Amino acid sequence: MALRKQPIAERPAGPEARRARLLELLQAADRPLTGTELARRLGASRQLIVQDIAVLRAAGVEILATPRGYLLLRAHPAHRTLVAVRHTPEQTEDELTLLVDLGVKVVDVIVEHPIYGELRGSLHVASREDVRQFMEAVRRTGARLLSELTEGLHLHTLEARSPELLARAREALRQRGYLVE
Repeated sequence: MALRKQPIAERPAGPEARRARLLELLQAADRPLTGTELARRLGASRQLIVQDIAVLRAAGVEILATPRGYLLLRAHPAHRTLVAVRHTPEQTEDELTLLVDLGVKVVDVIVEHPIYGELRGSLHVASREDVRQFMEAVRRTGARLLSELTEGLHLHTLEARSPELLARAREALRQRGYLVE
């Protein structure tokens, strides 16, 4: 049985160097990176990474905190749309899987709250594995979905590499009875 090598902590000299290396790690990542993973790779505490992320954000770097870790926002793909949907919490996994199977990324979930106004949760779900991890986190934490605040009514920002994929996603949601028109 081969042992998996753990990357050696890099320990950049000083906060500016650490933040520069943190930014390089996020730029090179093809998936969200957890604070714990970044801390291990940089030889710093998780709290220090959280602080560095805050400093980078304050400097204008668009870093998104997702349920699966930190993600550097890149230029938006050419094709985005907003859809209104309604379904039960039990249908969430079906809805997300339907969309990712069509090659569509679910960027966020948005609900309109009577007191707070618009509430937005970052999802960045683009694969069945992302859906699995999201649903597992919901089950593990017992957290309620934002859509439960609005009797299942919510919006999603969807991204795809072509407008045809977004049209197919809209039609698939319509056929499932999730699309609100």
